[in-house]
Amino acid sequence: MTVLFIAPLPPPTHGQSLASDVFYRKLREHNQVHVVNMTKPTALHVSDRIGRFPTVFRFLIDVARKRRSADVIYLTISESQLGNLKDLCIYLICRRSLHRMFIHLLGGAGMKRILERPGLQYRLNRFFIRRLGGVIVEGRTQAATFSAVAAREKIHIVPNFAEDFLFVTEEEIRRKFADWKILNILFLSNLIGGKGHNELLDAYLSLAPLMRERLKIVFVGGFESEKARTAFLQRLNGHSGLVYRGRYLAGMEKKALYNESHVFCLPTYYPYEGQPISLLEAYATGCVVVTTEHSGIPDVFTDGVNGFAVEKRSPESIRKVLEKLVSDRQCLVDIALANRNAAYERYRTDTYQASLMRIVNGTAS
Repeated sequence: MTVLFIAPLPPPTHGQSLASDVFYRKLREHNQVHVVNMTKPTALHVSDRIGRFPTVFRFLIDVARKRRSADVIYLTISESQLGNLKDLCIYLICRRSLHRMFIHLLGGAGMKRILERPGLQYRLNRFFIRRLGGVIVEGRTQAATFSAVAAREKIHIVPNFAEDFLFVTEEEIRRKFADWKILNILFLSNLIGGKGHNELLDAYLSLAPLMRERLKIVFVGGFESEKARTAFLQRLNGHSGLVYRGRYLAGMEKKALYNESHVFCLPTYYPYEGQPISLLEAYATGCVVVTTEHSGIPDVFTDGVNGFAVEKRSPESIRKVLEKLVSDRQCLVDIALANRNAAYERYRTDTYQASLMRIVNGTAS
């Protein structure tokens, strides 16, 4: 089988490019794969997006050239207005092969707005999407987004994953929770608007001094600008319980950081949030999760089972949960163990890869 694979591949590594790469590695084992690598920086300003037009135009020419020999076309779609216009151009270029095209939404909330807003863009999406071979989404929330524009039997749910090397043993989890004096909290995501890093910082700073001494928060992620980076890091100065570990960690360095962490906190309200891979990585490494019930997160997170839900944009809500976390050790161990076991049963790379292969091979039920 010859596959035209239109998706971002690392570098840089972020949720979408990692998910694409994991499927790409499986796909090329027994198939001929032609790639149109739609990679881009993790955070773009408006001016950057406008300057990207020549690059996108070259991508479209590449799609037009490679589509002719493809038996199957796989496309990870965008959620922004401009990104969706690019996808509409790809649909148009591949219009005679739409029945052999599968689109994959690695996100959620942005596409929901596009498909709920009446107008020409909605009508064009509906025209093309209903003719596709299939729509792949991360969970029930995203499936509902496409229910009005695609037949139910063409919508396939494939949850995200945690990479195999991240999984830890129950013994390792019990050990890290055994005698902790300081509760280690990890924020690992892009530090951009809507991800909740500023609210987490505000919550920490609002704690009583004695409570702050019992917490350590490590931030990892890239900023959207040098100005934003400088402003955030200045707020960390003078607080020994606040640490910034850099833009990106990978491999065993990332696993070690997760392994040191008792709690993973992502109080996101990011408009293009889907089902964060970092959340599933936290499960695999035996972390309690603190997050919001935003976008596709409720499909893989239950308040009181996998951790604790906080309100969006609410440092006060986060502060109350931080205080609770410090006071209830046994509750945290039980949740951490359950999260690791749930990830092992449901969120493995081989499960993710096999599900996608069944869909593109036409054997999914």
